[in-house]
Amino acid sequence: MKFKASQIAEILEGTIVGNPDAEVSELAKIEEGKDGSLTFLSNPKYTSYIYSTKASITIVNDSFEADQPVSTTLIKVKDAYKAFSTLLEYYNQVKLRKSGIEQPSYISASAEYGEDVYLGAFTYLGENVKIGKNVKIYPYAYVGDNTVIGDNSTLFAGVKVYSETIIGENVTLHGGAIVGADGFGFSPNEKGEYAKVPQIGNVVIEDNVDIGAGTTIDRATLGSTIIRKGVKLDNHIQIAHNVEIGENTVIAAQTGVAGSTKIGKNCIIGGQVGIVGHITIGDRVKIQAQSGIGRNVKDDEVLQGSPAIGYSDYNKSFIHFKNLPKTVDLLHQLDKKVNKNG
Repeated sequence: MKFKASQIAEILEGTIVGNPDAEVSELAKIEEGKDGSLTFLSNPKYTSYIYSTKASITIVNDSFEADQPVSTTLIKVKDAYKAFSTLLEYYNQVKLRKSGIEQPSYISASAEYGEDVYLGAFTYLGENVKIGKNVKIYPYAYVGDNTVIGDNSTLFAGVKVYSETIIGENVTLHGGAIVGADGFGFSPNEKGEYAKVPQIGNVVIEDNVDIGAGTTIDRATLGSTIIRKGVKLDNHIQIAHNVEIGENTVIAAQTGVAGSTKIGKNCIIGGQVGIVGHITIGDRVKIQAQSGIGRNVKDDEVLQGSPAIGYSDYNKSFIHFKNLPKTVDLLHQLDKKVNKNG
């Protein structure tokens, strides 16, 4: 896709200094700019690059005044950083603006879908699937029976959505995510063998949720595993059966949440955190990376360590831990003195 400086200036409500017909087809850092690329300058420490960049167009702040010649076309805006972010979002929307049904694909006779839907090649829509408007489902995605997907949601390539799942509006599932697989439910018998406990619940994902690549969300044994609105899940996260994650909570990669745990609103959970099952974590809790949570957590707690303790207590304890070899040496010296004097 190519854009002219005049088009970009119109989108950003900016002022052009240079050639309005300058064209760009890619984005670049200012120090790596080349012909046909678009870049921006917002950090003063990179100002020197604007005089040497080969980028065809550069977005700058209104306050910028060149003190030597520049070859790049300038687009002046109120805030160059925000303007560039706006342009990235616009570019992303244009890039992902797909529609139509590619072949081969399978759509059951009972499936329904709204306007401007996109179904990539080798997608599968099961019985009684209901898909809203402007939904994008990329190649090799699977949508199981009786699943509902709301307007403006996107399933990237290779996503697997098992039956009975309910997905809200403006939800994004990145490549390889699996929603609705069986929870880890097994019961030992008298022979010591493990028999499977049927998992007959489902998964409910509310509006404005983002689910990272390779993340798995298990269906409930009974009832629903629930991901509330605004939740953001990173890549490679495991959410077990009957878990509930509260509104606007964010969780970083490789975290695992065991069955039936409830996590509150507006929590921030770092990467590689392990959370046991059947506990409750309050609202606005912050959990540092690699922590192990094995108890109920009250609102507004900040935790670190495994097993996790208060963040400030952890830091104080770690100081003592680092000094442990010195402390042991000191104790040995004191012991020698006591024995010598005794």
